Amino acid sequence: MAPKAPKADADKSDLTDWLILRFKQLISEGTLTPGYKLPSERELSLHFGVSRTSLRPVMKVLSMMGVVTQRVGDGTYLSSDASSVLAEPMEFLFLLDETSSKELIEARFMVEPALAAKAAEQATPELLLIMRQTIAEIEAAGTDQFRIIEADLLFHRTIHQCAGNRLFSRLFQVIHRSMMNMMMLTSQMVDRDHTLAFHQAIYEAIARGNGAEAARHMRDHLIDARALLMQASQAHADERLRRRISSVTRTTGTKKRAATGTGRAGRTGKS
Repeated sequence: MAPKAPKADADKSDLTDWLILRFKQLISEGTLTPGYKLPSERELSLHFGVSRTSLRPVMKVLSMMGVVTQRVGDGTYLSSDASSVLAEPMEFLFLLDETSSKELIEARFMVEPALAAKAAEQATPELLLIMRQTIAEIEAAGTDQFRIIEADLLFHRTIHQCAGNRLFSRLFQVIHRSMMNMMMLTSQMVDRDHTLAFHQAIYEAIARGNGAEAARHMRDHLIDARALLMQASQAHADERLRRRISSVTRTTGTKKRAATGTGRAGRTGKS
């Protein structure tokens, strides 16, 4: 039985969750299989009964999760591990709070430098090519933050694949989705050249087979990511405080004007 569609005026997050559940059902039923080329955006929107505007952010989320792979000039394909990715709890799609973001960085410190070192030992030419392509994609992205984030995530996912450990690859599927939210928070504080410098250094160390250097560059990358996260969290908190003060000021001003008007009306009545 298909999940019940949200109402027309439903929140965007409800619609996104529903569409992802529908994809999950189609995969479990065998309607969609690994490597399957998805219909066009227009056909998908008609199939699900939603607008193309509503469908686009869902496809971006699925791409970032690794459920689908978008090939420029060719179309969108279902990834080989799509079913296992979608089997994870849906809460990983939601924005993490500040505490869990810090915990995510800590988890990455424990895992990613070691995986970068392992990748230097056993990276295949095919995976090294993907890493180079992600670097080229970041270079070509200009100021397009989504393209930068998408290529960034693929770069890190490829390192996990290079390491050849299925358990860590599974763990990264969870971390990957959480990283997406964290990177959206910090994206306005990262420029293209900044990201490129870290990725290029990590890639070159892996390509040379220098595990110690790859791990060191990855740690430097994560130290930088942690600093950016702290800045972004503070900026986010400052903006929320600014809006709250502005709202209180407007409310107070409205009440004062209303009180002044009432007082004048009272005096007019007495005369």
